Amino acid sequence: MLSEKQSTHFNIFILKKVFLLALFCSLHSFSQEVATPEKYTAHNKGKFFVYWGGNRESYSKSDIRFQGNGYDFTLQDVAAHDKPKGYHLDYLNPARMTIPQTNLRIGYFINDHYNIAIGVDHMKYVMSQNRAVDYTGTYPNQGSYGEMLPNDQVLLTEDFLTFEHTDGLNYVHTEFSRVDDISKWVKLPNTDKFQINLTEGIGAGLLYPKTNAKLLGNTRHDDFHVSGYGVSAKVGLNFTFFKYFFIQTELKGGYINMNDIRTTSSSSDKASQEFFFFQRIIAFGGIFRI
Repeated sequence: MLSEKQSTHFNIFILKKVFLLALFCSLHSFSQEVATPEKYTAHNKGKFFVYWGGNRESYSKSDIRFQGNGYDFTLQDVAAHDKPKGYHLDYLNPARMTIPQTNLRIGYFINDHYNIAIGVDHMKYVMSQNRAVDYTGTYPNQGSYGEMLPNDQVLLTEDFLTFEHTDGLNYVHTEFSRVDDISKWVKLPNTDKFQINLTEGIGAGLLYPKTNAKLLGNTRHDDFHVSGYGVSAKVGLNFTFFKYFFIQTELKGGYINMNDIRTTSSSSDKASQEFFFFQRIIAFGGIFRI
C-alpha cells in the first residue's frame, strides 16, 4: 500500500505524463496541418476562368420562310451542315480567329460548385445546295432560276437561293453551370497535379449572325444582324493540369429561333427559321484567382 504522500506524488506524476502526452499530440497535429496545406483545387469559389476552342455542329432540318415586297414563300425541311476548318493555325491567329468554328467563354465561380459565364459560340450554318424540297407560297419569275420541279417542289439552285450563316451563326449567351470533382472515382492521388471534373449547364442568349444570302437573283447580302434567340444545355468533362490549366470537352444541344434574318439590302425583305443544333466542343483554358 502506498502512503498518502506517495499516492500524491504518484498522481502528480500521472498528471504530468497525461499533460505531456496531450501537448505532444497537439504539436504533432499542428505540424501535420502545416506540412500539408490545403490544395488549390479543393475549392473553386472566387476563381475566374477563360477558355477558347473549336467545334463541329449538326442541325435539324427546318422550314425557312422568305418574305418581302411581292413574295411570300416557305421552303420545307431544308437540310444544312457546318463548315469545318480542321486543324489550323487560324485558331491562334487573332486576325483570323473568326474563320474557324470557335467557342469563347469567360466565367466566375460563385461557390465551389456553380459558375456563371458569358460567351460566344461561333458556329457555321450552310444550307445544302441542289436539294429538292417542298414549298408553299408564291414568288416572282417562278421557273426562271432552273428551280421548278414536279409535285410542288423546287431545286435549290444557286440562281434561286444561296443561304448560309457563315461568319457566323453567332450564339451570344450566358451560361449557368455546375462542376463536380470526380477525381476520387479514379483514385487520383494529387488533384493539384491532375484533376477530373464533371460539368453540366444551361444557357440562353441572342443570335447575331452574319447571313450570306443571295435570293431570287438579288445582289448577295452579307451583314451582321440580331436575328433571334437560342437556349441550350450541355454536359462535359474538364481535365485540369497543374492547378491552373485545363482541357474541356463538351456535348451541347439547343434550340434556335430566328424570326428576323436579313436577306437583301432592303429592310422589307427577311427570312425566318427555327431548328435544333448539336455541338461537339474541345477547348483549352485557365482557371485562376485575381
